[in-house]
Amino acid sequence: MRAQPQASHFIAGAWHEDCDGALIESRFPATGEVIAQVHAATPAVIDRALDTAHAAQADWAGLPPVERGRILHRAAEILRARNRDLSVLETLDTGKPLQETLVADAASGADALEYFAGFAATVTGQTIPLGRDMAYTMREPLGVCAGIGAWNYPIQIACWKAAPALAFGNAMVFKPSELTPLSALALAEILSEAGLPAGVFNVVQGRGEVGAALASDPRVAKVSLTGSVPTGRKVYGAAGAALKAVTMELGGKSPLIIFDDADLDDAVGAAMLANFYSSGQICSNGTRVFVQHAAKDAFLEKLAARTSKITLGDPLEEATQMGPLVSAPQLERVLSYIAQGVEQGARLVCGGTQVGAAGCFVQPTVFADVTDSMTIAREEIFGPVMAVLDFEGEAEVIARANATDYGLAAGVFTRDITRAHRVIAQLQAGTCWINAYNLTPVEMPFGGVKASGVGRENGHAALEHYTRVKSVYLGLGPVDAPY
Repeated sequence: MRAQPQASHFIAGAWHEDCDGALIESRFPATGEVIAQVHAATPAVIDRALDTAHAAQADWAGLPPVERGRILHRAAEILRARNRDLSVLETLDTGKPLQETLVADAASGADALEYFAGFAATVTGQTIPLGRDMAYTMREPLGVCAGIGAWNYPIQIACWKAAPALAFGNAMVFKPSELTPLSALALAEILSEAGLPAGVFNVVQGRGEVGAALASDPRVAKVSLTGSVPTGRKVYGAAGAALKAVTMELGGKSPLIIFDDADLDDAVGAAMLANFYSSGQICSNGTRVFVQHAAKDAFLEKLAARTSKITLGDPLEEATQMGPLVSAPQLERVLSYIAQGVEQGARLVCGGTQVGAAGCFVQPTVFADVTDSMTIAREEIFGPVMAVLDFEGEAEVIARANATDYGLAAGVFTRDITRAHRVIAQLQAGTCWINAYNLTPVEMPFGGVKASGVGRENGHAALEHYTRVKSVYLGLGPVDAPY
């Protein structure tokens, strides 16, 4: 079982290797087997990638937007044609079930490329009449953008960052997570095959020091990060010191509020999606599930019954619904939080233990009778651990839902649509759902508030984060000077 790429990096439209960089191993989380080895980017590799991107960007920006769009369209078609192979690669790298990667990873990356391919040719400026004179505005690319990815959705995140950056005339140097180094290289090769000029999209491997080098380099005009809050603070600080543009999509401890008039079958399904999909390793997960007291017992009964039927096992089997966590350290982290939940008095409804001696498997876990002060209700676990909390009234649950440093996402389930809109309007979160959860179509902006991030990805909002406005005043008469 091997997924070894041709080389560690993809620079200037070609594979590039430098064995002087530190060795990085990619392991299949279901077995611990090493499936690939790459080397971290040395300073020389980083320089080469940034110089190449800088040299290629102006010509790329100079192409008619419709031509840039055609290349992205072709890349989207190739992604879809190779979806199964890319899905297997993503499953090997992340441990996510093939059942999931077939529909949620390369496929959604193709959606992003296709959306921004069509968007590119629609970007225009404004004309501003000023009497005798006039002004107009232009949308310009920022230049070279650095993308720093996370390990939970590697190819999707790479596409979410690359698609708008490239569509609007920027070049990008992308660093995937050191835990999942493989699919970004496959994306780079596909973009090159689709006709992307050499140097416009480059991939370099590495850990935090490579990301820090990209964030602080003067050749980089913008940094887009998906990662944890501590990492975000470091990258934001480095970028801010040089006054670079940033997009930060960080962590969350999001509330999912279920009123007693909700369709409980739908609410249970959404709560499971919001906690167990990708083995709970999704930043927007609704890990604080607030259930109105009158519905609590029925909700927990349905939830326990459906959770017990989840098929946990080999992620390469399409019948598997839940795979392992991404790594042994992540498994230890999740088990530690489960132990804290028990120690602090939460009621373990189901799950709570590691499965098997090999691999990083843990049972889908539900805690009830959770209070706001418990660690499992305050800290991001990033595993299949659901905390169910009781509430009585609307004002109470809104205040408790907002009592967190995070603000990435939130959800509300109720048949009262007036109440749904009223509650959503008061929740401090950037991405919200009513009677749904964790649906993130590329047409809809995605991002958080408070400690959960800065800026937005996807939708028309991405235009603001990958272009700048130039204003031009056009004098059409003699200059009126007092001198």
